[in-house]
Amino acid sequence: MARFAAATIGTGHVVGLDINEGMLAVARSRSASLGLHIEWREASALDLPFADSSFDLILCQLGLQFFPDQPRALREMIRVLVPNGRLALSVFTAIERTPVTNVLAEALDRYLGPGASAVKRSEHSLSDPIYLHELVAGAGFREVTIEQVIQIIRFDSAQQYVRFQLSATPLASLVDRMADVQRDALERNIARDIGAALASVLEEGFTSPQEVHVVRARK
Repeated sequence: MARFAAATIGTGHVVGLDINEGMLAVARSRSASLGLHIEWREASALDLPFADSSFDLILCQLGLQFFPDQPRALREMIRVLVPNGRLALSVFTAIERTPVTNVLAEALDRYLGPGASAVKRSEHSLSDPIYLHELVAGAGFREVTIEQVIQIIRFDSAQQYVRFQLSATPLASLVDRMADVQRDALERNIARDIGAALASVLEEGFTSPQEVHVVRARK
C-alpha cells in the first residue's frame, strides 16, 4: 500500500509503518528497487510515533482486524491526521464471502483438529458493517462510509495458494514443527479439497473472489 501511494501521489512524503521488522526489511528492498522514496518505521499502530496533525491521509489495508486494541488504534489514526484529513481502510467481510478462505478454514479443522482455523477465521472478525461503522465513528471520525468490494485472488494453482498461507501468514505456526514430508502431504490434501469444492470458480490457474469492506472517513 505504501508503494502504491508513493507511486501515485507524485509529490509529498510517504511513511510506511509495521510492527514486524522482517516485513519492513522486505518492504525496504522492494521500494528501493523501484526507486520509490518511502520512510519505513517500526512501531505499533497503538502508539504511532508521530506528532499530532502530521498526515493528510492514512491508509490501512487489511490490518485493523489484527490490532489488539482497535479503538485505540483508530484514536491514534485520528490524532495524527490534520483537520479534515482522510482515512481509508479495508477489512474482510464474512468468511463465507471469500470462498477459498472458507474452504481452507474447514480443511484446517478437518486435518489439524477442531479450532485449527481460529487464526484464519479471526481475520474476518470485523465483518459486521454496523459494528464497523460504530467502531470508526466512535473514535471521532465523521462522514463514515462503508462499501463492499470484490477482488479476485490469483495464484498459479491451489497448492501454491495453500503453500503461501502455510508459510507467509500466521498459519505458519500450525506447521512450523512438521517434517517436510508431512507438510507437503497436508498442502496436497488441502489443495485437493479446495479444487473439489471450488471447481466452478477456478479458471486460468487458480482464482477466487475475495470480498472486503472499504471504509472511508474524515477527521
